[in-house]
Amino acid sequence: MSSLNMTNIDEITMRLVHYFVTKENYQPILVNGLENEIWLENIDKKYGVIRINSNYIHNNEQLSFDIYKAKTIVKQIKKKTLSLSCDTLSILLNVGENVSIKNDEKHIDILTISNIDELENGESISSLFPEIKNDVIEANDDMDFFINVTNDINTKTEEKNRIYEKTFRKKRIVITYALIAINIIVFILSYVLGIIDTSDFSMNIADVRNGEFWRLITSAFFHGGIIHLVCNMYSLYVLGTQLETFMGKWKYTVVYFLSALTSSLLSGVLNGPGVASVGASGAIFGLLGAMLYFGYHYRLYLGSVMAERIIPIILLNLFIGFTMPYIDNFAHIGGLVGGLFASMMVGIEGKTNKSDTINGAIVTVILFAFLIYMTFFR
Repeated sequence: MSSLNMTNIDEITMRLVHYFVTKENYQPILVNGLENEIWLENIDKKYGVIRINSNYIHNNEQLSFDIYKAKTIVKQIKKKTLSLSCDTLSILLNVGENVSIKNDEKHIDILTISNIDELENGESISSLFPEIKNDVIEANDDMDFFINVTNDINTKTEEKNRIYEKTFRKKRIVITYALIAINIIVFILSYVLGIIDTSDFSMNIADVRNGEFWRLITSAFFHGGIIHLVCNMYSLYVLGTQLETFMGKWKYTVVYFLSALTSSLLSGVLNGPGVASVGASGAIFGLLGAMLYFGYHYRLYLGSVMAERIIPIILLNLFIGFTMPYIDNFAHIGGLVGGLFASMMVGIEGKTNKSDTINGAIVTVILFAFLIYMTFFR
């Protein structure tokens, strides 16, 4: 005999959570100070937030307050996730008969479910989530049902946690240190010892058009002075060690070098043949673009970091580039865009699917095709 007696509301709540977590890839949000409410988020879905409320709502005034409370919390979620808008579905499980649901609020829809039949056969929930009726949970009794639902949710959560742990755990840094070492060695050979002539490797569109294609990459490893080198290497160390950890070595390497290429190409196209440029800053801006893309997909965790650090750093550096001489801001913009598109192409494990990476590859190819055309065929 089962030692657990579930209420109607308990069963509906568990079925809803089971479906949204295991089938729709929502994840719980911890909201302090609330009782008998479950908040779930998946910003990539039509409803970025789903709220399941089992508190009793006995009149229209209480409903109005409940809507106000939900909107207040959603505003906090929008701020944390840098979302301009976030449609919310508020599912109410315990509503009095005299309460009137009008659904005339902007960006928040209200759905009531009072029994299991409505959950399985109700037109309202089925029209929004047609597959919910196929989410069958085999169970012999209440305890068996509870255990099966809990195991399924835990399995899904553990899978997400494994990806999260794999992404953020500390890893051995190799590529970033190798890039820094190459830049320092090249600086010593060129600027200190004078063994290598920087002018033979700097980015100049006229020389590239004459067949010296290596300049598109080599220019990212030469610097015009010790301050130039130190500033870029410090930025590369700070950003590179983070992104190499987050993205993995090969994805990080692809993003870095594609950013260097787009940086050189846009610099050459917009600066013209009379300007030669060197420095790793274009590729480093590509890492900032990659950090934007990565932070977007982990914005529930990194939204405040994006708003308070990454975006201000990008805007400040672009402003400095436009207001101070001898800074190739076109290279910075080219690297930033190239890094963003390259990150879309290589994707983020557990966050981007095949169609996302295909779209990223398409826009990256289009970007390179345009820059190559402007460089060699204009």
